[in-house]
Amino acid sequence: MYTMNSMPSKNWVDTHFHVFNAREAFAGARYVPQYTASLQDWMAVSQGVGVTRGVCVQPSFLGVDNRLMVGALKAHPDVLRGVAVLAAVTHADELNALHAVGVRGIRLNLAGVSHDVTEWTRAERLWQILHELGWHLEVHTDQGALPEVLRQLPSDMPLVVDHMAKPIAARTMDASIAAVVRRAQHAATYVKLSGAYRLGGVDAASLAHLWLHELGPAALLWGSDWPCTNHEHLANYGVLFAALSAWVGPQHLDDVLSHNPQRLYWGVPVGA
Repeated sequence: MYTMNSMPSKNWVDTHFHVFNAREAFAGARYVPQYTASLQDWMAVSQGVGVTRGVCVQPSFLGVDNRLMVGALKAHPDVLRGVAVLAAVTHADELNALHAVGVRGIRLNLAGVSHDVTEWTRAERLWQILHELGWHLEVHTDQGALPEVLRQLPSDMPLVVDHMAKPIAARTMDASIAAVVRRAQHAATYVKLSGAYRLGGVDAASLAHLWLHELGPAALLWGSDWPCTNHEHLANYGVLFAALSAWVGPQHLDDVLSHNPQRLYWGVPVGA
């Protein structure tokens, strides 16, 4: 396991963590947290393994109320970026305000809900603004549902696929894997190595090896998914972090943990 004492890096990035307060969720949410996941708690556990930057991702149960995430970004503008959940009719002024505080992407979290994204197929103006801002689209689907969702969304948006894309199987011919590989041929595409416990029995190590082979190390990100909602018993940050080296090998850690996320979220050029 890597620790601050053995292999520190000022630019290692956790691209997927959440902050929220106990018992706060939108009306009717399927999940309501009974505990608080604070920014200070995440910083304590992440810095313990040498991760010093992060991407705060809006959790599904807070809906489009991004205030906690925005507050975190404002408190630490140099080391945090954000991914928001927004309505398809969001006004340009709100998008510009979110960009100013460090939001760099929009998340469609469809896990456990309808995968009908009709409203997003009609959101031409919003996609245009996101292009202008240089944002990316982050997508989370149910297992095996990614290809149909991608078919309905703009094919030229930079894409981040949550939780290893959740294919049915860790095989090249799997429809989800094939869809991502096709997309990567004409648009910036990243797969987030995270959420091994959300893969429905698919072996995470085999899937990570497959993504490394199919897309290469420049297309991979790592996220802790802390505090692992619905899987809190697995929220051991050191264990989650140590899995990455086993998945991709120590020779690719700086690509996955530093170079790739700095390019995507901070706009740091390759080789800078």
